[in-house]
Amino acid sequence: MSTLAAGWRVQRRVISALMIRELVTRFGRENIGFLWLMLEPLLFAGLVAIVWRALHGPEMHGVSITAFIATGYIPLTLFRHAVGRSVKVFSVNGSLLYHRQIKILDFIFVRFFIEVIGAMMAFVFIAVVLIALNEFPVPADVGALLWGWFLYCAFVFSLCLVLAPLSEKSDVLEKLMPVTIYISIPFNGTFTMVSWLTPGLQDYMLLSPFMSPMELIRHGVFGDRVHAIWDVTVPISTTIVLTIIGLAMCRRMRRELVIE
Repeated sequence: MSTLAAGWRVQRRVISALMIRELVTRFGRENIGFLWLMLEPLLFAGLVAIVWRALHGPEMHGVSITAFIATGYIPLTLFRHAVGRSVKVFSVNGSLLYHRQIKILDFIFVRFFIEVIGAMMAFVFIAVVLIALNEFPVPADVGALLWGWFLYCAFVFSLCLVLAPLSEKSDVLEKLMPVTIYISIPFNGTFTMVSWLTPGLQDYMLLSPFMSPMELIRHGVFGDRVHAIWDVTVPISTTIVLTIIGLAMCRRMRRELVIE
């Protein structure tokens, strides 16, 4: 147990040091610094919500359209940023592997964890502000909200585990990722819910690993105001499979990675 505790302390210090390095490299020490991590999702979600409100009115299917867009677009920014940051992550940080305490998975985890922190901060901040403006309900089921966020984050992380080593093999992937992310929007629940679709499409939509976590998030926020439909089997099984594949690919990449 003492060996395990010592290893955990070392790993915790490694993660902390890599996070500080990443934040300083990306945001510097001037202006608002790492708060840009929260501000960027807020700006995107706020602008999209304003546009949707102007086009569709204050409510959609009986709920505040501003709150609905915020609950969908902030997870989307997490997905987009986390996937984008996983591209070429090994070649960029490979020189740090001279330190034997640093493992190849640390690079993916640190970048992903930073994006999760930013998305969570943005979600809480915009919820508090909109609640004060009577545009966002007090979450009806915090347990479902947190469970949905956990499933969403776990799937995105497993996806990053696969994409990070793949991006080292092909430069084409880096160019295709932004387009692929936007093509996936109709299937990840950002602007829709399963119950809004025809019965024939609902079963197909639930095959998307994003949909059930998003349904849980919406149920956690809106409660009985929306009819949420989910099946956690798909995101859990997909996450497990991608994690196993990703870990195997990362292990192989460590043997092939050339440290300069």
